[in-house]
Amino acid sequence: MSGLNAPSPDFLDRLRALLGPQGWRDGPEIARYLEEPRGRWHGAAALVARPADVEETADILRLCSAARVGVVPYGGGTGLVGGQVASDGPPPVLLSVERMTAIRSVSAEEDAMVVEAGVVLADAQAAAARADRLFPLSLAAEGSARIGGVLACNAGGVAVLRYGNARDLTLGIEAALPDGTVLRGLKTLRKDNMGYDIRHLMIGAEGTLGVITAAALRLFPRPRETATAFCAAPDPAAASALLRLLRDRLGPAISAFELLSAQGMAFLAETCPEVPRPPVEGRWFALVEATGGEGSGVGAALEAGLAAGFEAGLVEDAAIAQSESQRAAFWRIREDTPEANRRIGAISSHDISVPLAAIPDFIARGHEAVARLNPHLRINCFGHVGDGNLHYNVFPPPGETRAAFETLRAPIKRTLHDLVDGFGGSVAAEHGIGRLKTEDLARYGDPGKLAAMRAIKDALDPAGVMNPGAVLPARPPLP
Repeated sequence: MSGLNAPSPDFLDRLRALLGPQGWRDGPEIARYLEEPRGRWHGAAALVARPADVEETADILRLCSAARVGVVPYGGGTGLVGGQVASDGPPPVLLSVERMTAIRSVSAEEDAMVVEAGVVLADAQAAAARADRLFPLSLAAEGSARIGGVLACNAGGVAVLRYGNARDLTLGIEAALPDGTVLRGLKTLRKDNMGYDIRHLMIGAEGTLGVITAAALRLFPRPRETATAFCAAPDPAAASALLRLLRDRLGPAISAFELLSAQGMAFLAETCPEVPRPPVEGRWFALVEATGGEGSGVGAALEAGLAAGFEAGLVEDAAIAQSESQRAAFWRIREDTPEANRRIGAISSHDISVPLAAIPDFIARGHEAVARLNPHLRINCFGHVGDGNLHYNVFPPPGETRAAFETLRAPIKRTLHDLVDGFGGSVAAEHGIGRLKTEDLARYGDPGKLAAMRAIKDALDPAGVMNPGAVLPARPPLP
């Protein structure tokens, strides 16, 4: 963070005066903002700024840019790559969007809603449901993740197969740029080619180019029929083939297809005994959901598709949910898998993506590569097979702690990321780069893209104050 300044007492007084008594926090009460879910970073901040709207956000950024004081944007704190914590350099201002929680509008006629950045994802889903509409972005942290953070990292989740990532669900944004410029782009248009689309520049930038303060989001008709199945498959190749079979038969009605492993089920049984057990036995599992309109017959179509999969040797056993409570039990197994992983304690966790056709080979070669490093390590590979996104996590042997294997963390990461790159994949699928993967971006990123990213960063944030050290390595501000 070379070239940035620690905020002076006078600067902090000016910031407090700007925001008023409800607009800032300091002292011991900011400790909760300085941690991240995996416990690998502990951040620092001179003050937590809590702006009420985009104008106050712009004023904060204008002050910080002029004084060359770092700003770390903060949503729900659920990020897994350290993008929300800064532990090096002068203490920054942490800018939380938690007071910007208005749901400004929900329109079934427009199939759109406008929400502020501090709205919790689950609350946005509920607001859409009240209008008999669906906001399909769904992920394990939806009860605490906020829209601003979800867009900043272009989150994916379990429904990307049908509905796309966060950027595909965003029609427009309101945002503040580092110099205090306000972008007012909350139109709900599906077609708008008036120049550069700054919306897509801000989404996925992880707070390094400015702060998203509100968004216009796409809504969809709520499914009238839903069919959910928990299947046992002999291996990942069979699961991938089952997905192709079901999509050929049901088309876009397949809205989710999640791969789970027996190792993941064992972790759940060990650490989360309250979570339902899988309804079928197997070494690998697929959680499949199909949705459709009234009279679509997706239940019968899914059952017929699974029967065809059984005849083809792709399915060993399957259970179709007979009630909403049973469907919820199936999904709880998937949603609590990350919590079980956290309680076991991974040596090295990887959010990666590979081409769909390469998934079985990648998993097999990944297991072989990890075994060469230490044959006693345990692997829980699971994820969104429909979009190629796997969460490939490596754990110590039973009875051991991850601390005892810390020296293997870097070799495991390098081995698996080299393998991902060799398959033409990405080492940052849906969690982003943050501070964890800046070296990976430099190692595996396309040089032309990296040069363009640096040029954009320098143009929009010449003082280098926005989330310093995240995504691109910090360097001295431009004169």
